[in-house]
Amino acid sequence: MKIGSPKESKDQEFRIGLTPNSVKLLVADGHEVWIEHNAGLGIGSNDSVYQKAGALIADSAEQLFDSADLIIKVKEPNHQERLLLKPHHTLFTYLHLASDPEQTNELIQSDAVCIAYETVTDDAGTLPLLTPMSEIAGRLSVQEAASHLAKHNGGMGILLGGATGVEPAHVVIIGGGVVGSNACRIALGLGAYVTILDTSKARLDELEQQFKQKPEGEFNSSVNCVLSIPETLELYVTTADLVVGAVLVPGGAAAKVISSELVKKMKPGSVIADVAIDQGGCCENSKPTTHKNPTFVVDDVIHYCVANIPGAVPKTASEALNNATISAIRDIANKGAKVALLEDVHLRNGLNVCKGKLTRPEVAEALGMEAISAEVALEALA
Repeated sequence: MKIGSPKESKDQEFRIGLTPNSVKLLVADGHEVWIEHNAGLGIGSNDSVYQKAGALIADSAEQLFDSADLIIKVKEPNHQERLLLKPHHTLFTYLHLASDPEQTNELIQSDAVCIAYETVTDDAGTLPLLTPMSEIAGRLSVQEAASHLAKHNGGMGILLGGATGVEPAHVVIIGGGVVGSNACRIALGLGAYVTILDTSKARLDELEQQFKQKPEGEFNSSVNCVLSIPETLELYVTTADLVVGAVLVPGGAAAKVISSELVKKMKPGSVIADVAIDQGGCCENSKPTTHKNPTFVVDDVIHYCVANIPGAVPKTASEALNNATISAIRDIANKGAKVALLEDVHLRNGLNVCKGKLTRPEVAEALGMEAISAEVALEALA
Protein backbone atom coordinates (compact mmCIF):
# COMPACT_ATOMS: atom_id res chain seq x y z
CA MET A 1 0.00 0.00 0.00
CA LYS A 2 1.05 3.60 -0.57
CA ILE A 3 1.07 5.48 2.73
CA GLY A 4 1.50 9.22 3.26
CA SER A 5 2.07 11.45 6.27
CA PRO A 6 1.67 15.19 5.54
CA LYS A 7 3.04 18.14 7.46
CA GLU A 8 0.54 19.14 10.14
CA SER A 9 -1.37 22.31 9.30
CA LYS A 10 -2.78 23.36 12.68
CA ASP A 11 -1.19 26.44 14.24
CA GLN A 12 1.85 25.56 16.38
CA GLU A 13 1.40 21.84 15.67
CA PHE A 14 4.82 20.19 15.39
CA ARG A 15 3.86 16.53 15.78
CA ILE A 16 3.91 14.11 12.86
CA GLY A 17 1.80 11.06 12.10
CA LEU A 18 4.72 8.75 11.32
CA THR A 19 8.09 8.77 13.06
CA PRO A 20 11.20 7.43 11.28
CA ASN A 21 10.96 4.17 13.25
CA SER A 22 7.36 3.68 12.07
CA VAL A 23 8.45 4.34 8.50
CA LYS A 24 11.11 1.62 8.81
CA LEU A 25 8.51 -0.90 9.95
CA LEU A 26 6.10 -0.05 7.14
CA VAL A 27 8.82 -0.15 4.49
CA ALA A 28 9.99 -3.51 5.84
CA ASP A 29 6.40 -4.72 5.41
CA GLY A 30 6.73 -3.87 1.72
CA HIS A 31 4.83 -0.59 1.63
CA GLU A 32 5.68 2.68 -0.09
CA VAL A 33 5.80 5.55 2.41
CA TRP A 34 5.65 9.25 1.55
CA ILE A 35 6.52 12.08 3.95
CA GLU A 36 5.83 15.70 3.09
CA HIS A 37 8.90 17.95 2.85
CA ASN A 38 10.02 19.17 6.30
CA ALA A 39 7.10 17.46 8.05
CA GLY A 40 9.42 15.97 10.67
CA LEU A 41 11.40 19.06 11.64
CA GLY A 42 9.33 19.54 14.78
CA ILE A 43 10.58 16.23 16.18
CA GLY A 44 14.16 16.83 15.04
CA SER A 45 13.98 14.58 11.96
CA ASN A 46 14.71 16.25 8.62
CA ASP A 47 14.02 14.80 5.17
CA SER A 48 17.33 12.93 5.06
CA VAL A 49 16.46 11.08 8.27
CA TYR A 50 13.20 9.95 6.71
CA GLN A 51 14.91 8.99 3.46
CA LYS A 52 17.37 6.83 5.41
CA ALA A 53 14.35 5.16 6.99
CA GLY A 54 13.09 4.35 3.49
CA ALA A 55 10.59 7.13 2.87
CA LEU A 56 10.00 9.10 -0.30
CA ILE A 57 9.70 12.87 0.09
CA ALA A 58 6.72 14.75 -1.36
CA ASP A 59 7.28 18.39 -2.26
CA SER A 60 3.75 19.38 -1.22
CA ALA A 61 0.59 18.14 0.43
CA GLU A 62 -0.97 17.90 -3.01
CA GLN A 63 1.75 15.53 -4.22
CA LEU A 64 1.51 13.46 -1.06
CA PHE A 65 -2.27 13.03 -1.25
CA ASP A 66 -1.97 12.18 -4.97
CA SER A 67 0.68 9.55 -4.19
CA ALA A 68 -0.90 7.84 -1.18
CA ASP A 69 -3.91 5.65 -0.47
CA LEU A 70 -3.62 5.69 3.35
CA ILE A 71 -3.15 9.10 4.97
CA ILE A 72 -1.72 9.15 8.51
CA LYS A 73 -2.02 12.43 10.42
CA VAL A 74 -2.16 13.69 13.98
CA LYS A 75 -4.80 16.42 13.95
CA GLU A 76 -7.94 16.79 11.88
CA PRO A 77 -7.43 17.84 8.24
CA ASN A 78 -8.07 21.49 7.48
CA HIS A 79 -10.38 22.66 4.69
CA GLN A 80 -7.69 22.55 1.99
CA GLU A 81 -6.63 19.04 3.02
CA ARG A 82 -10.22 17.85 3.03
CA LEU A 83 -10.51 19.03 -0.56
CA LEU A 84 -7.57 16.74 -1.39
CA LEU A 85 -9.31 13.65 -0.02
CA LYS A 86 -10.64 11.31 -2.71
CA PRO A 87 -12.91 8.24 -2.59
CA HIS A 88 -9.93 5.85 -2.65
CA HIS A 89 -8.35 7.41 0.45
CA THR A 90 -8.38 6.06 3.99
CA LEU A 91 -7.68 8.77 6.58
CA PHE A 92 -6.40 7.76 10.04
CA THR A 93 -6.03 10.60 12.55
CA TYR A 94 -7.72 12.43 15.44
CA LEU A 95 -11.00 13.87 14.13
CA HIS A 96 -13.19 15.04 17.08
CA LEU A 97 -16.18 15.46 14.78
CA ALA A 98 -18.85 16.05 17.44
CA SER A 99 -17.92 19.72 17.76
CA ASP A 100 -17.06 20.28 14.08
CA PRO A 101 -20.01 20.15 11.64
CA GLU A 102 -18.01 21.73 8.80
CA GLN A 103 -15.34 19.05 8.93
CA THR A 104 -17.94 16.31 9.28
CA ASN A 105 -19.85 17.45 6.22
CA GLU A 106 -16.70 17.80 4.11
CA LEU A 107 -15.45 14.36 5.09
CA ILE A 108 -18.83 12.92 4.15
CA GLN A 109 -18.63 14.71 0.80
CA SER A 110 -15.13 13.34 0.15
CA ASP A 111 -16.48 9.77 0.01
CA ALA A 112 -13.29 8.65 1.80
CA VAL A 113 -12.93 6.23 4.73
CA CYS A 114 -12.16 8.20 7.89
CA ILE A 115 -11.01 6.46 11.06
CA ALA A 116 -10.57 8.45 14.27
CA TYR A 117 -7.91 7.56 16.81
CA GLU A 118 -10.09 8.81 19.65
CA THR A 119 -12.87 6.22 19.22
CA VAL A 120 -10.76 3.10 18.66
CA THR A 121 -11.32 0.77 21.63
CA ASP A 122 -9.68 -2.27 23.22
CA ASP A 123 -10.70 -5.36 25.22
CA ALA A 124 -10.33 -3.44 28.49
CA GLY A 125 -12.95 -0.91 27.37
CA THR A 126 -10.41 1.92 27.14
CA LEU A 127 -9.39 4.20 24.25
CA PRO A 128 -5.78 3.11 23.63
CA LEU A 129 -4.99 5.58 20.85
CA LEU A 130 -6.34 8.50 22.87
CA THR A 131 -4.62 7.49 26.11
CA PRO A 132 -1.03 8.64 25.37
CA MET A 133 -2.15 12.11 24.31
CA SER A 134 -4.55 12.32 27.25
CA GLU A 135 -1.67 11.51 29.59
CA ILE A 136 0.44 14.29 28.11
CA ALA A 137 -2.46 16.78 27.94
CA GLY A 138 -3.35 16.11 31.57
CA ARG A 139 0.22 16.63 32.74
CA LEU A 140 0.83 19.71 30.63
CA SER A 141 -2.51 21.31 31.49
CA VAL A 142 -1.48 21.80 35.11
CA GLN A 143 2.04 22.87 34.20
CA GLU A 144 0.85 25.44 31.66
CA ALA A 145 -2.18 26.69 33.56
CA ALA A 146 -0.20 27.09 36.79
CA SER A 147 2.05 29.60 35.07
CA HIS A 148 -1.00 31.78 34.44
CA LEU A 149 -1.62 32.04 38.18
CA ALA A 150 1.46 34.29 38.25
CA LYS A 151 0.61 37.97 38.61
CA HIS A 152 2.54 39.04 35.50
CA ASN A 153 0.38 36.62 33.49
CA GLY A 154 -2.83 38.08 34.90
CA GLY A 155 -3.38 35.54 37.67
CA MET A 156 -3.98 36.06 41.37
CA GLY A 157 -0.28 35.78 42.15
CA ILE A 158 0.04 32.46 43.94
CA LEU A 159 2.43 29.51 43.77
CA LEU A 160 0.81 26.12 43.29
CA GLY A 161 2.82 24.51 46.07
CA GLY A 162 2.62 27.41 48.49
CA ALA A 163 5.60 28.03 50.77
CA THR A 164 6.65 27.43 54.37
CA GLY A 165 3.76 28.65 56.49
CA VAL A 166 1.64 29.43 53.40
CA GLU A 167 -1.19 27.20 52.19
CA PRO A 168 -0.77 25.55 48.77
CA ALA A 169 -3.15 26.33 45.92
CA HIS A 170 -6.35 24.34 45.52
CA VAL A 171 -6.60 22.48 42.20
CA VAL A 172 -10.03 21.09 41.29
CA ILE A 173 -10.14 18.46 38.56
CA ILE A 174 -13.48 17.63 36.94
CA GLY A 175 -13.29 14.10 35.58
CA GLY A 176 -11.20 11.24 36.90
CA GLY A 177 -10.19 9.57 33.66
CA VAL A 178 -6.76 9.52 32.03
CA VAL A 179 -6.53 13.32 31.71
CA GLY A 180 -7.77 13.88 35.24
CA SER A 181 -5.53 11.32 36.93
CA ASN A 182 -2.44 12.63 35.12
CA ALA A 183 -3.33 16.22 35.96
CA CYS A 184 -3.68 15.11 39.58
CA ARG A 185 -0.24 13.50 39.60
CA ILE A 186 1.44 16.70 38.40
CA ALA A 187 -0.57 18.94 40.74
CA LEU A 188 0.37 16.77 43.70
CA GLY A 189 3.98 16.70 42.62
CA LEU A 190 3.98 20.49 42.65
CA GLY A 191 2.60 20.48 46.17
CA ALA A 192 -0.98 21.57 45.50
CA TYR A 193 -4.07 20.46 47.40
CA VAL A 194 -6.23 18.53 44.93
CA THR A 195 -9.93 17.72 44.68
CA ILE A 196 -11.14 15.33 41.97
CA LEU A 197 -14.83 15.35 41.04
CA ASP A 198 -16.30 12.42 39.14
CA THR A 199 -19.76 10.93 38.64
CA SER A 200 -18.51 7.37 39.28
CA LYS A 201 -18.12 6.27 42.90
CA ALA A 202 -16.12 3.25 41.74
CA ARG A 203 -13.67 5.47 39.87
CA LEU A 204 -13.28 7.75 42.88
CA ASP A 205 -12.46 4.71 45.03
CA GLU A 206 -9.77 3.72 42.52
CA LEU A 207 -8.29 7.21 42.57
CA GLU A 208 -8.24 7.33 46.36
CA GLN A 209 -6.19 4.15 46.38
CA GLN A 210 -3.95 5.34 43.56
CA PHE A 211 -3.09 8.65 45.21
CA LYS A 212 -3.13 7.58 48.84
CA GLN A 213 -0.31 9.23 50.78
CA LYS A 214 2.71 6.90 50.66
CA PRO A 215 4.68 6.22 53.86
CA GLU A 216 7.83 7.49 52.20
CA GLY A 217 6.01 10.71 51.27
CA GLU A 218 5.77 10.48 47.49
CA PHE A 219 3.36 13.39 47.51
CA ASN A 220 3.40 16.46 49.75
CA SER A 221 -0.37 16.71 49.92
CA SER A 222 -3.42 14.52 49.55
CA VAL A 223 -6.37 14.08 47.21
CA ASN A 224 -9.97 14.77 48.09
CA CYS A 225 -12.22 12.56 45.94
CA VAL A 226 -15.80 13.86 45.69
CA LEU A 227 -18.88 12.62 43.88
CA SER A 228 -19.84 15.18 41.26
CA ILE A 229 -23.35 16.56 41.70
CA PRO A 230 -24.45 20.16 41.04
CA GLU A 231 -23.98 21.18 44.67
CA THR A 232 -20.45 19.80 45.05
CA LEU A 233 -19.45 21.05 41.61
CA GLU A 234 -20.41 24.61 42.53
CA LEU A 235 -18.80 24.42 45.96
CA TYR A 236 -15.41 23.25 44.72
CA VAL A 237 -15.23 25.23 41.48
CA THR A 238 -15.98 28.50 43.24
CA THR A 239 -13.28 27.88 45.86
CA ALA A 240 -10.64 26.66 43.41
CA ASP A 241 -7.51 28.49 42.34
CA LEU A 242 -7.09 26.26 39.27
CA VAL A 243 -9.82 24.15 37.63
CA VAL A 244 -8.94 21.44 35.12
CA GLY A 245 -11.83 20.38 32.89
CA ALA A 246 -11.16 16.72 32.09
CA VAL A 247 -14.65 15.64 31.03
CA LEU A 248 -14.83 12.98 28.30
CA VAL A 249 -17.75 11.58 26.33
CA PRO A 250 -16.09 9.10 23.93
CA GLY A 251 -16.75 10.31 20.40
CA GLY A 252 -19.35 12.83 21.57
CA ALA A 253 -19.50 16.46 22.59
CA ALA A 254 -18.31 17.32 26.09
CA ALA A 255 -20.97 18.23 28.63
CA LYS A 256 -20.99 21.93 29.60
CA VAL A 257 -20.52 21.33 33.32
CA ILE A 258 -19.10 24.81 34.07
CA SER A 259 -21.74 27.38 33.21
CA SER A 260 -20.97 31.03 32.52
CA GLU A 261 -22.92 31.86 35.68
CA LEU A 262 -20.67 29.57 37.70
CA VAL A 263 -17.57 31.27 36.29
CA LYS A 264 -18.86 34.59 37.63
CA LYS A 265 -18.69 33.11 41.15
CA MET A 266 -15.07 31.98 40.82
CA LYS A 267 -12.13 33.77 42.41
CA PRO A 268 -10.76 36.73 40.39
CA GLY A 269 -7.45 35.69 38.85
CA SER A 270 -8.21 31.97 39.03
CA VAL A 271 -7.63 29.75 35.99
CA ILE A 272 -9.71 27.21 34.05
CA ALA A 273 -7.80 24.74 31.87
CA ASP A 274 -10.43 23.22 29.57
CA VAL A 275 -8.75 20.06 28.26
CA ALA A 276 -12.07 18.96 26.74
CA ILE A 277 -11.88 21.77 24.17
CA ASP A 278 -11.29 19.31 21.29
CA GLN A 279 -14.80 18.05 21.96
CA GLY A 280 -16.30 21.52 22.29
CA GLY A 281 -15.17 22.22 25.84
CA CYS A 282 -16.77 21.58 29.23
CA CYS A 283 -17.01 25.28 30.12
CA GLU A 284 -19.77 27.34 28.56
CA ASN A 285 -17.33 30.19 27.87
CA SER A 286 -14.69 28.05 26.19
CA LYS A 287 -13.42 28.62 22.67
CA PRO A 288 -10.28 27.10 21.12
CA THR A 289 -7.01 28.95 21.67
CA THR A 290 -3.46 28.37 20.44
CA HIS A 291 -0.02 27.98 21.97
CA LYS A 292 0.78 31.49 20.72
CA ASN A 293 -2.29 32.99 22.37
CA PRO A 294 -3.34 30.39 24.93
CA THR A 295 -5.73 32.32 27.16
CA PHE A 296 -8.59 34.77 27.32
CA VAL A 297 -10.34 36.34 30.30
CA VAL A 298 -14.06 36.25 31.13
CA ASP A 299 -15.34 37.76 34.39
CA ASP A 300 -11.78 38.04 35.75
CA VAL A 301 -11.20 34.29 35.26
CA ILE A 302 -8.40 33.16 32.94
CA HIS A 303 -9.48 30.51 30.43
CA TYR A 304 -6.75 28.25 28.98
CA CYS A 305 -8.28 26.38 26.02
CA VAL A 306 -5.42 25.22 23.78
CA ALA A 307 -6.83 22.62 21.41
CA ASN A 308 -3.58 20.73 20.81
CA ILE A 309 -1.82 20.76 24.16
CA PRO A 310 0.55 17.82 23.37
CA GLY A 311 1.78 19.75 20.32
CA ALA A 312 4.00 21.69 22.73
CA VAL A 313 6.16 18.59 23.23
CA PRO A 314 6.10 17.11 19.71
CA LYS A 315 8.98 14.67 20.01
CA THR A 316 7.64 13.01 23.15
CA ALA A 317 4.07 13.16 21.85
CA SER A 318 4.81 11.80 18.36
CA GLU A 319 6.77 8.87 19.75
CA ALA A 320 4.07 8.08 22.32
CA LEU A 321 1.36 8.32 19.66
CA ASN A 322 3.22 6.08 17.23
CA ASN A 323 3.78 3.48 19.94
CA ALA A 324 -0.01 3.28 20.21
CA THR A 325 -1.02 3.59 16.54
CA ILE A 326 1.58 1.60 14.61
CA SER A 327 -0.08 -1.80 15.13
CA ALA A 328 -3.38 -0.55 13.69
CA ILE A 329 -1.60 1.28 10.86
CA ARG A 330 0.21 -1.93 9.88
CA ASP A 331 -3.06 -3.88 9.98
CA ILE A 332 -4.76 -1.40 7.65
CA ALA A 333 -1.75 -1.35 5.32
CA ASN A 334 -1.20 -5.12 5.27
CA LYS A 335 -4.84 -6.22 5.01
CA GLY A 336 -6.51 -3.26 3.34
CA ALA A 337 -8.97 -0.99 5.13
CA LYS A 338 -12.10 -3.09 4.59
CA VAL A 339 -10.65 -6.38 5.83
CA ALA A 340 -8.86 -4.75 8.76
CA LEU A 341 -12.06 -2.99 9.84
CA LEU A 342 -14.26 -6.07 9.45
CA GLU A 343 -11.84 -8.32 11.35
CA ASP A 344 -11.27 -5.98 14.29
CA VAL A 345 -14.28 -4.63 16.17
CA HIS A 346 -12.07 -2.22 18.11
CA LEU A 347 -10.65 -0.64 14.96
CA ARG A 348 -14.16 -0.63 13.53
CA ASN A 349 -15.28 1.46 16.51
CA GLY A 350 -12.84 4.06 15.19
CA LEU A 351 -14.70 4.34 11.89
CA ASN A 352 -16.48 7.72 11.86
CA VAL A 353 -17.18 8.33 8.17
CA CYS A 354 -17.35 5.75 5.38
CA LYS A 355 -18.24 6.32 1.73
CA GLY A 356 -20.44 9.31 2.40
CA LYS A 357 -22.08 7.97 5.56
CA LEU A 358 -21.64 8.91 9.22
CA THR A 359 -21.07 5.84 11.41
CA ARG A 360 -20.76 7.18 14.98
CA PRO A 361 -24.10 7.68 16.79
CA GLU A 362 -22.53 10.10 19.32
CA VAL A 363 -21.39 12.38 16.52
CA ALA A 364 -24.77 12.15 14.80
CA GLU A 365 -26.57 13.05 18.03
CA ALA A 366 -24.28 16.01 18.70
CA LEU A 367 -24.71 17.40 15.20
CA GLY A 368 -28.35 16.52 14.60
CA MET A 369 -27.48 14.13 11.78
CA GLU A 370 -28.18 10.49 10.97
CA ALA A 371 -25.74 7.62 11.29
CA ILE A 372 -25.70 4.04 10.04
CA SER A 373 -23.81 1.09 11.47
CA ALA A 374 -20.17 0.65 10.49
CA GLU A 375 -20.93 -2.85 9.21
CA VAL A 376 -23.56 -1.55 6.79
CA ALA A 377 -21.34 1.32 5.66
CA LEU A 378 -18.47 -1.09 4.92
CA GLU A 379 -20.64 -2.98 2.44
CA ALA A 380 -20.09 -0.07 0.04
CA LEU A 381 -16.31 -0.40 0.35
CA ALA A 382 -14.52 -2.32 -2.38
